[in-house]
Order: sequence, then structure tokens, then C-alpha cells
Amino acid sequence: MEAALGNPRREAAQLILATPERARQIEARFGRQPALQEADNQRLAQTLPQGAAHQGVALKGPSPDDAALGDFEPTRGAVLLMLDQVTDPQNVGAILRSAAAFGAKGVILQDRHAPKLSGALAKAAAGAVDALPVARVVNLSRALDELADAGWRAVGLAGEAEHDLAQALDGAPTVLVMGSEGEGLRRLVADHCEELARIPMPGGFESLNVSAAAAVALYEATRPRS
Repeated sequence: MEAALGNPRREAAQLILATPERARQIEARFGRQPALQEADNQRLAQTLPQGAAHQGVALKGPSPDDAALGDFEPTRGAVLLMLDQVTDPQNVGAILRSAAAFGAKGVILQDRHAPKLSGALAKAAAGAVDALPVARVVNLSRALDELADAGWRAVGLAGEAEHDLAQALDGAPTVLVMGSEGEGLRRLVADHCEELARIPMPGGFESLNVSAAAAVALYEATRPRS
């Protein structure tokens, strides 16, 4: 909630419902919001989707504004994350949380094959929806071309790649491109990556959940390199 209210890319909330205690906390932190209303737990539960959990507060309003590719500055060591048809809201939310934790500059999603930044995704992201710029693009391949022209280097994650991820990284501004768990990177998207790399798994297990793989890749990519 604090991340949402403090995010300049998000329009003002249309409505905030909060228990009296939570309302006092919000007022102390952000001042009296014009749409802040006190409500009991029963009213909060009726406002939210069935089965949704809350912590005494509910926010109704539009999702944050999308970032543009040109907003991402290709400085040395900078990392972006691109998701190719990763559609599960909880996975995408967990990935956003990891991207924010490891200092990624932003996340790029495909417009038609990615969940909205709300509901289960926003809950799994734990505030990262508002802490991290997210760009939505129509075509990932064209987006990679645009980013390459701007100075970004794309590294796609693929289990069959010859080199480990650590070998593929050199400290240049990098776009990590990750595919869905079932299909992996689509061929056309992989073809627009400068290099493919894999996460080494000496334990012999074949794969990781995509959100876990993203966390490992982000850790490796954001380590300082000479």
C-alpha cells in the first residue's frame, strides 16, 4: 500500500478502505487522502474479490502507468528482465519482487501474453509493482532490436545453451530474456538475443520454476564485474 501511494507513475487512488487503525497509519504517513474511508473487516471482505486476503486496507484505482523502452538507460552493470509468455500471475509477481530486490532497472512484458499488475500478481510482488518500472510491448523481437540500438545486450536463458550464465555476462547493460516453463524461449525471440546461456545445475535436476530461475539469474547478472 505504501509503495502504491508513493508511486508517481500511479494515478491517485479512487478509493481507500481501511480499518480505523490502518487509516491512522496511512494518514500519518501520507496525510489525509481525499478518498480515505474507514471500514470494518466485513466491508473490506465484501469489497475485495472472493478469497482475497487483506491486512486491514484495500486500494481501488488504476494500475501504474507503463514505462517506455526509452526510459531504461543502458549504464554499465544495468540489468533489465524480459519475460516471454510467462503468464502465471503469481510467478510474474514473484519475479517482479526478485527484480526489485536485486536492483534491476525494469521488467518488460508482452502486451497480450502477460497478466495485469493487480490481484494475485500484485500480492505476490509485495509492493514491487510500484517499486519497479514495467514496460509492455506488442512484439518482443522488435523490442530487443530497439534495445540493442540503444546499447543493451540481450542474453536469453535456455537449458540447452553451451555456456553458463556467468560466462555470458561481462558487465555491459544486459537484458535477461526468460521464457515460460513449458515452452521456454520462442525461436524468434531467441534469435534476437546476442547470446544464449544456461543456469548450471550440478545437482542433476532438470529445471527450476521460472520465478526461482529468474532470482538466480538476477543475482548472477547484478554481481559487480570488472
